[in-house]
Formats: sequence, C-alpha cells, structure tokens
Amino acid sequence: MSKKAIATKSRLASNTNEVVANSWGHLHELLFSDSWNEQIKRFRSKHAFRGVTDANYKLDTSLKRLGGPYRVLEDHIVRAFMKYAHNHVVEGSFWYWLSVAQHHGLPTRLLDWSYSPLVALHFAVSDTNTFDRDGAIWKVDYAGTHEMLPYEIAGPLKAAGAQIFTVELLSRSLRDLNQLDGHSSPVADYAIFFEPPSLDARIVNQFAYFSILTNPEKSIDDWLQNHPDLWLKIVIPKELKWEVRDKLDQSNITERVLFPGLDGLSQWLKRHYTPRL
Repeated sequence: MSKKAIATKSRLASNTNEVVANSWGHLHELLFSDSWNEQIKRFRSKHAFRGVTDANYKLDTSLKRLGGPYRVLEDHIVRAFMKYAHNHVVEGSFWYWLSVAQHHGLPTRLLDWSYSPLVALHFAVSDTNTFDRDGAIWKVDYAGTHEMLPYEIAGPLKAAGAQIFTVELLSRSLRDLNQLDGHSSPVADYAIFFEPPSLDARIVNQFAYFSILTNPEKSIDDWLQNHPDLWLKIVIPKELKWEVRDKLDQSNITERVLFPGLDGLSQWLKRHYTPRL
C-alpha cells in the first residue's frame, strides 16, 4: 500500500456511525462484521449494502432528485407508466409494476440496495472520475428496520418467518402507495426493504433489492439519523480506491458481470483500460 494510503489510518470519521477503512483488509472486516447468525450457526448477514462514489452524497431517490411536489408527480409518473407499458410488462401486483419501473429508470420512491457487500463496493469505485474524493458504503440492518413496522404491515412477513419482503408479501399488507402513505405521520415514518422479481440477469447478478419510505419527501439517510442502532457508514478513502478497484476486477466484480450484455462489456473495457494519471 502507498504511503498516502497508510496515512489514512490517522483520519477520523465525522460521527460515531461512520468508520474510515484503513486498508483492503480492514474494509472487509467492516463489511462482513455482524454477519454471524448464532441461531443457525452460519454466516448470514441481515444487512443491506449501498455504495456511493462520493461519501458526501445523500441517499436521495430518483423521485426526490426530480424535484417536488413529490407525491403529486409520483402519482402521474407511475400511472402513466402502467398505462403505456402494458405491451412490455407481465401483469402483476402494484409492487411488481413499481419494481419494473425502477429497474428501467423511471423516477420512483425506491432506492437500490444489494445483499452483496462486494457489489456495493463496486458501485463505490465504479467511476474513476471520482477517485479524487472519498467513497462510502452504507450498511443498514433491514431485519431491525422491519422490527419497527406496525403489525398491519409486518404481519405477512412474520407469518412467513421471513426478514425481508417479496412483492407478494408486501401486497398482502399494502395495496399501493396511497395505503403506504397512510402509515406516515409527523411523529413516525417507516422504512421497508423488499426483493423485486428476478426480472433479468442484471437484478440476479447484482443480488438487488429495494427500500421504500412511507414519506416520499424524506431521504433514507435522514430517516436513519433517528435510528443510529440500525446503520453504519464505511468511508473508503480516496487513497484506497485504486487498490479496491483493481482487486475487485481481479475478483470478477465488474460491469461485465453486473450488467450482462454488450453495454456492460463496453463499460468494463472502457474503465479497465483507463490510465491512472
């Protein structure tokens, strides 16, 4: 490791829920910590992972980045998508439709996460143009998040003995966004994590799922500030990014795998042959 990378050991995080990774090994320790499940005697993490290229980025949804009034725009956008996409989408529940919409780039209240810390790590170091700034991995306890849900929402999840929703389980307690919004109040909002259907190889290879809040005007990082026991933000110093990127490439965690097809292949080759200036 370079002297610059070693120098990051002296850096301090901005709050108690942030940790600065000092090395490739330390980064892995942080990503895979708390993954032991004593009940089944296996390493099975209950955390959602999301990588960002800039540690200062907020976890805004594509709907929030579009600009307000969020709820009004959301109604129009989703309704129009469902009207015009019939020739391309197999009929399903509302949450199936919303998953398809998010997957194809429609601005929604959903935010992408992965079960895989290494997939999240890829997205934190996927853009070499941001290697002049720190990246980060958000690590959120989705099982603990769901323990906070009212029974009207969590009932089907508990009955199934599961820790994360599918679109089918979510449909049993919430019909659509209007019903979801009914659980938002000035004193309490809730976060939900759910798996989309395996629409294509991209979702499968990225080990992907979504989060959604009962309040469309909030970002999940703002919501998490009120629940410090549920999350950790792992800062990846800019001095460490090239090492992380190269070792992920060697581990075959690349655009070629995560975005199957010629587009992903081209993205991978473009980045792979980008010189380090």
